[in-house]
Order: sequence, then structure tokens, then C-alpha cells
Amino acid sequence: MFIIYFLVILLLPIYAQFKVKSTYKKFSQVGASKGMTGAQVARMILDQHGLYDVRVVPTQGVLSDHYNPATKTVALSEDNYYNSSIAGTAVAAHEVGHAIQHKEAYSFLTLRAKLVPVANISSNLSWIFVLIGIFASMSNMLLLGIVLLGAGVLFQIVTLPVEFDASKRAMNEVVSLGIISNNEERSAKKVLSAAAMTYVAAAAVAVLELLRLVLIYTGMARSEE
Repeated sequence: MFIIYFLVILLLPIYAQFKVKSTYKKFSQVGASKGMTGAQVARMILDQHGLYDVRVVPTQGVLSDHYNPATKTVALSEDNYYNSSIAGTAVAAHEVGHAIQHKEAYSFLTLRAKLVPVANISSNLSWIFVLIGIFASMSNMLLLGIVLLGAGVLFQIVTLPVEFDASKRAMNEVVSLGIISNNEERSAKKVLSAAAMTYVAAAAVAVLELLRLVLIYTGMARSEE
């Protein structure tokens, strides 16, 4: 049983990363019929929503695209920023989806932002208490570690609707604005679905690990009675 568990938590993230990288690589080599670069796609959607104060800038790295709400910046990896491809179009629209969420104060995005400092602190401290609790057979310490770890798991779970919603907004925008043609919709969705899988895998692994620790705590607490 434990072998299956460890295979799942090890292989699921690896598969998700392989899927997103291979899908991105494939469709980054497929030119978009409209010939718009990722930067142009992002700018067009932003302007459509009156987000003139949001900048679109290039950033180094592969799949390093992101939206920074603090600086109101959509950062696109250089390939996506300068080139025209199905992958670049989908990714650029997705990141702009986060900018639109920010403008509209999307509830899950707001919640995730509030969880960031808590998740950062808890993720650094949780395993210290977990390891002390397990090796020293101290159920109270283990429980404290589980509670702290739970904050990080909650962050992973809240991230899912944020990412799914951004992808949904992205597809709506590129279709309604005519940025992609009908026969390109399926390809764009594949790019976004592959990217979403990485978040699903991360959340699934986090939940499984939390459940495993809860079971260990339950057994330890019973033995102390």
C-alpha cells in the first residue's frame, strides 16, 4: 500500500511536468493564424478591459510567464513575448486572465493572496514539527505540524479555481476577440489543460501527504491512551 502511495506522489508531479512541457513545446512550434505575438495578444485583451496601466514585459526562462499584482505587470517568457504561436497566445491570454481577476477582485484570487504569507511561513516550519513529532513519538508536536501543513494545502486547493478561472477567461477572450480561429481552439485548450494539470497534481500530492500524516497522528494518539 505504501509503495503505491509513494509511486503516486512521485510519479504524478513528474507526469504533469512532462505533459505541460511536451504540450507547450509542440504548440510553441505551431504558428497562430492571426500572426499576433504573445505581447500583442496580452495588450489587446488588457486594453479591451480598460487595463491600460498593466504593463506587458518580457522575462527570461521557459514557462516563466506570470502576472504580478503588486506591480501590475504581465511578464511573458521571451519566446511567448516576441513570437507568434498557439502556445504563446494561450499562455499570454491566461496571464491576462489573472490581471482581469485582480481588477474584479475575484474572490479566490483575493483569498489566495491573503494565504501567501501564512503558507510561506507554515511550509517552512511544518516539517520541523512533523519530524520531531514522528521521531520523538510526540503526538502534540505532530499535530502542530499537521495544522501548519494544512495551511499550505489550503493554499494549493485555493489555487485550483484561480487557475481554472483564468484559463476559462483566456479562452473566452481569444475566441470573442477573434485572436484565434475556430480550428485553433482545441489546440489552445490543450495547452491550458496541460498547464492546469501541474496545479492539480501539486494539490493532490499535498492532500495525500496531509492525510497520511493524519493517519499517523491518529495511530500515535491511540497508542498514548
